[in-house]
This record gives sequence, C-alpha cells and structure tokens, in this order.
Amino acid sequence: MTNIFTRIKDSVSSDLHNIMDQKEQKNPIAALNQYLRQSEQEKEKVRKLVERQYKLKDEFTREYHKAQDLADKRLKQAGIAEKAEEAQMHEFAVREHEEYQVRADRMKASREEAVEQLETLEQKYEEMKHKLKDMHLRRMELMGRENVAHANHQINKVVEETSEKPFSRFAEMEQYIEGLENKVNTSYYRSTFDSKIDKLEKEMQEKAN
Repeated sequence: MTNIFTRIKDSVSSDLHNIMDQKEQKNPIAALNQYLRQSEQEKEKVRKLVERQYKLKDEFTREYHKAQDLADKRLKQAGIAEKAEEAQMHEFAVREHEEYQVRADRMKASREEAVEQLETLEQKYEEMKHKLKDMHLRRMELMGRENVAHANHQINKVVEETSEKPFSRFAEMEQYIEGLENKVNTSYYRSTFDSKIDKLEKEMQEKAN
C-alpha cells in the first residue's frame, strides 16, 4: 500500500514539474515572479529566525547576570561565614558559589556564541536582502525589455498589415466604385435611349417635309 501511495505521489509530482517547465517556457516572467514570491517567503522565515536569535541572546544575557550576581553574593556570604567561623554556612555558601559560577560561565559562553551566530545570521540576511533586491530590479529590467519586444511585435504587425492589406483594399474599393459607375451609366443610357430615338425620328421627319 505504501509503495502505491509513493508511486502516485511521485507521478503527481512529476506531472507538476512538467507543467511548471511548460509554464516557464511559455511565460518565463510569470515563472520568475513565482520564484521571487517563494524567495520572499524564505526571507521572511530567516527574518523570524534572526528575531528569535536576538531573544535568545537577551535571555542568555539575563541568565548570565542573574547567575553571576548570585555567585558573587554567595562568595561574599562565604567570606562572612568564614570570619564568623560558621563552618557549615561557609561550606554551603562556597558550594552554592561554585554552582552559580559554573552556571554563569556557561551562560556567558552561550551568550558569546549566540552573539557570534547572530552576527553571522545578520550578515547572511543582509546579503539575502541585497540579492533579492537585485533580482527584483533585474525582473523590472526584463519586464521592460519584454514590454518593448511585445510593443515592437505589435508595431511590426500593424506596419506589415498597413503596407499590404489597405492597398489591396483600396484596389478592391476602386473596382467596386468603377462597377457602380458602369451600372449607373448603363442604366442612364437605357433610360434615355428611347427619348433620343424619338427625337432623332422627329428631326428626320421634319427634314423630309
């Protein structure tokens, strides 16, 4: 059953990748926009990690100061107990001082490590932001070039049609008008033919008389 589900998942994944490849070939700008959106999402995740690292550094700092203050306090108390010759209290204070000092040293080391990690994260985050900004600017440049290419394509298409089709249409219109003129002239000639014949006949009769 697991193998069947795995094959189905792989098949669907393969189909999706093929679709994305086709989309990239048909519309690379749209594919680039999708990639940039995903990159922005990744950048947001990194930003949250940087914020979390800041909080960790602050927590280590608080824990370090807290432990160090307690270690210093117990050390001072150990000195007082020793002067008072309170052996049991002195032993307790010394033991507590050692435990707090170990904790303080550990928190100090963790804080320093967190600070170094934070600096590295911030540098990488800034690099990431710069690269994304450059990618956005490059996308704008590509979109500008794409717009110009589309505009030139449309202009060339119109110019080609203007250089060919309208002139052929003018010729068709001239033929149509000539045909109309011929029809009008023929109709006029036919409508006046009878009257002209009658006039000629009268003139011939008058000459004969």
